[in-house]
Amino acid sequence: METLVLDGNPIDYDVTGTTGPTLVLVSGWCQDHRLFDHVLPLLAENHRVIRADWRGHGAVRSVEADFGPAEQAADVIKLMDALGVDRFVPVSTSHGGWANMEITDRLSPDRVPGSVVIDWIMVEAWPEFVQDLRDIQDPELWLAGRQRLFDFWLGGTAHPAVARHLDDEMASFDFDMWARSCRVIENAYATWGSPLRRMAALKVRRPIAHLFSQPSLPDYEAVQREFASANPWFRPHRIPGQTHFPTLESPAVLAGLVEKFAASVGR
Repeated sequence: METLVLDGNPIDYDVTGTTGPTLVLVSGWCQDHRLFDHVLPLLAENHRVIRADWRGHGAVRSVEADFGPAEQAADVIKLMDALGVDRFVPVSTSHGGWANMEITDRLSPDRVPGSVVIDWIMVEAWPEFVQDLRDIQDPELWLAGRQRLFDFWLGGTAHPAVARHLDDEMASFDFDMWARSCRVIENAYATWGSPLRRMAALKVRRPIAHLFSQPSLPDYEAVQREFASANPWFRPHRIPGQTHFPTLESPAVLAGLVEKFAASVGR
């Protein structure tokens, strides 16, 4: 990974591939570029792919000040400016979607013609999830709350890449970052109600694809289909799988869908 210091914040990134439309891959909270290790070589066959770690999520884990989606979006836009990237499709996972929508909202469709969000809870946060978010903000309860999320995200499987991502990569982030992430996510749901409402509030709407495997809640897919029927710019697609991590569980399927979407919004 290379590093650019933007307004005092080290931002780690790498660039793979030299031709084709640019895709910018960003993870959820308490994750890093390794989440895309399996999908990267597939996407790079026909795209220039940039992976970027959020501030405090790369080699340097400390941060000088608090931050959230607004700052994350600003970091990505500054990185794209510094790299001379005029047009790109942001691809985010999980609650990196809040920052993705900030990026999309701040830039015109000429620069961001569409966005991809992966496994982002589209409906209002249910009480058990909110309680987990609050427990992880408590220094005495955070490990138990985090483990409940890990168990849910693993989906009852023993998928080795997913287990490694949880136990080695996500678990390497400390209490401060986990508490910050859960506070930011809780506040986002309190502010917007749901990601569907956040997307509907974009100043200039454009195509958005949601590629997801979890959660397997009753009517979860139907809610998205209903929203899409009223908002045809929204394109939900369920990926067969049991875990919260299609980039690790179903990389070929995911890459194919991302490429299809990028082609549909390209010039």
